[in-house]
Amino acid sequence: MTEAQDLVRYCEDLLEAARFADYAPNGLQVEGERPIRRLISGVTASAALIEAAIAEGADAILVHHGWFWKNESPCLVGIKGRRARTLLRAGASLIAYHLPLDAHPELGNNVQLGQRLGFIDMAPTALGNGLVWVGRLAEPLTPAAFTEHVSQRLARPALRVGGETGFIARLAWCTGGGQGYLEQAASLGVDAFLTGELSEQTTHQARELGLCYLAAGHHATERYGIQALGEHLAERFGLWHRFVEIDNPA
Repeated sequence: MTEAQDLVRYCEDLLEAARFADYAPNGLQVEGERPIRRLISGVTASAALIEAAIAEGADAILVHHGWFWKNESPCLVGIKGRRARTLLRAGASLIAYHLPLDAHPELGNNVQLGQRLGFIDMAPTALGNGLVWVGRLAEPLTPAAFTEHVSQRLARPALRVGGETGFIARLAWCTGGGQGYLEQAASLGVDAFLTGELSEQTTHQARELGLCYLAAGHHATERYGIQALGEHLAERFGLWHRFVEIDNPA
């Protein structure tokens, strides 16, 4: 059995959490009543994930999107209050890692997504403290073929803007809400930029930059880092672990 604090201390070092100025606290967000033997991981600490974890008898829930975001009320009322009451009644812990998990070179969302999509020569850049990655396709693809490839691998339709002609060989990506890095990514000399979301202004930027832009889903692009971290912790500490997918079209 493993104490929650021991698990968190290990993750702090593994993910180098202290080097990130994040939008939410990383680490132990809710302290449970017992050591950790059974661990459930998921993308977001929603009510549905909490209920699924309780049904599995989990001692802790490990997520990418936890609670207490910057500029959000910290009060445990409404939806957040209901989630908290359910979790506390179950006596389970809530552990969350946001930007440190995005950036990790082996377990992180970016590298795990790149591996799933078959990218090669992958490497982090200096953009966003290592949040933007670059790599190549094994074989150049047309924008339409690349969009289909991503859609099939992630099992959800990707939305493409810009890049109507030519081929994609070298690309940059940032999982989740990385659309703000589009112009900086274009300066890297890539043919395409892939992230989770599309903002209104992003359409115009992609067209004017002559870049293929793919919005493959915030949730869909960030499912794999938390699974990899959960599996790593299970092996390292001898825990039972299961990833729970809570469908989210966003």
